[in-house]
Amino acid sequence: MNRLTALLLGSAAAIAATAGPVSAQQKAPLSILRVIDADNYDPIRSTSTAAAEALYMLADTLVSVDFDMKTIKPGLAESWTVSPDGTTYTFKLRTDVKFCDGRPMTAEDVVYSLKRWTDPANKSPVSFRGGQVKDIRAEGDATVVYELKEPYSDLLFQIGLSFASVVDKNAVEKLGANFGVQGFNATGPYCWVKWTPRQELVMKKNPHYTWGPPIYKDPKPQIDEIVWKIIPESNTLMAAIQAKQADVTYYMPYIALDTMQRMPGMQVQRQDNYIYDIFMGFKVDKPIASEGVIREAVNMAVNKDAIAKAIFFGKGQTLPALLNASVLDFDKDAAAKMPKYDPAAAAKLLDAAGWKAGADGIREKDGKKATFTVYGIRNDVNPRITEAMQADLRKVGVDMKIQLWDATVAWGKLATQEFDAFVMAYPYVTATEALNLYFNSRQAPTPNRMNWKDPKTDEMLKAAATAVDADKRKQAIGAVQTQLTEANVWVPLVSQPLWVVSGDRVEGVRAHGVYGAGLYKGLDIKLKR
Repeated sequence: MNRLTALLLGSAAAIAATAGPVSAQQKAPLSILRVIDADNYDPIRSTSTAAAEALYMLADTLVSVDFDMKTIKPGLAESWTVSPDGTTYTFKLRTDVKFCDGRPMTAEDVVYSLKRWTDPANKSPVSFRGGQVKDIRAEGDATVVYELKEPYSDLLFQIGLSFASVVDKNAVEKLGANFGVQGFNATGPYCWVKWTPRQELVMKKNPHYTWGPPIYKDPKPQIDEIVWKIIPESNTLMAAIQAKQADVTYYMPYIALDTMQRMPGMQVQRQDNYIYDIFMGFKVDKPIASEGVIREAVNMAVNKDAIAKAIFFGKGQTLPALLNASVLDFDKDAAAKMPKYDPAAAAKLLDAAGWKAGADGIREKDGKKATFTVYGIRNDVNPRITEAMQADLRKVGVDMKIQLWDATVAWGKLATQEFDAFVMAYPYVTATEALNLYFNSRQAPTPNRMNWKDPKTDEMLKAAATAVDADKRKQAIGAVQTQLTEANVWVPLVSQPLWVVSGDRVEGVRAHGVYGAGLYKGLDIKLKR
């Protein structure tokens, strides 16, 4: 018996000793485990993936995202058209949709929700995702017109994200700032019951729901009640799944996946199209990080394959390019320009640029030492990733100092100008979204923490975002990928595939993963007992 198996069995025994009778454990609700809670569940207030993974079950969007992460399918809208100039989207709504309280949804409800999301007066941190809105209006009970000031090629993908969820105006006005905290009403397959922050979120089946997106076999929810439970400690989470104290998780530590696959009745699925990447970004206006040759040498000196293998136990994938190869408009030619792992060549490059090793082994040039400080969130993987990078960089004479922070303070630290580089993981749905989010100069200093301000980049990003023709969009955003790759602004590290683990009481689970939501709408899932 290896150490991990012993740990699992020991922890499972401890949990079983304090749990109730087995027969009681095997009844509904469906229990889903995760390690972190959201700050709130108002779609326009939270940017966290922890909020999105529950909101997709509580609410619906006009369109849905297929399992390939590239295809848009109907949602609350049965169909849509786009004007030739790309500025006007006309959505034809389903007429059989009801909120959890039984009230029929109309076009006015959709207009209210989308305006609430995009209106700058509401100060949503994600309002920019809705594009340059000119007007959103209802035409009758079943038609919504979304009019833009300029074309926006990402619109359909953005309105498929949880931020654009349709919610009940009456509930929003009744609850005010407590909407998504003390209550919620929308049209999702599951309805809000109660939320105990940092403990659990309870949902029940929406009895009216028959309008699930066509990516599922059955448009109706099959589970009477779902409980999302927070288990911050990974060993306890592992043991709870093994002991059948819970049914599903996609927060299983990588080290445990092989063990889970060997357990009778346990299902372990991988979603290859999942897009959640880890990178290190350089703040390019800082003294050392501003040196292009340093950034290129760092990209060449870090052994990303070793990080993916050792820290993710072979379950992660090396990210060999600026963006994930699964994302819409990924550019292969730009990816080919990313420096390959070659520490000897990195050292040679630094030598040629005049960076010579000092007495302590750290390179120096013009009185400056090749030293920079990286900030990041202290989670399960960042300490080991940064330590591995630090060791690789020392071998070529570059000193990387590490400052990691608990999530409660990390975002505040990452909003400062103190650091030279930062490590981050993020989800995205298109290349245009990702690069506009991080490299548009108007996004500096956050989330453009690189302080990358380049008129050519802005011009190409705008060309991609406003393209009406898909080929022109791909060409423009491909040019951005090439420019940023050649500038070595980021060190791409690892792509994290989605792994969903489910027990033998459950069937029909299929890993999805849009914006971190492993189960998406939760349809087709059934309980055997």
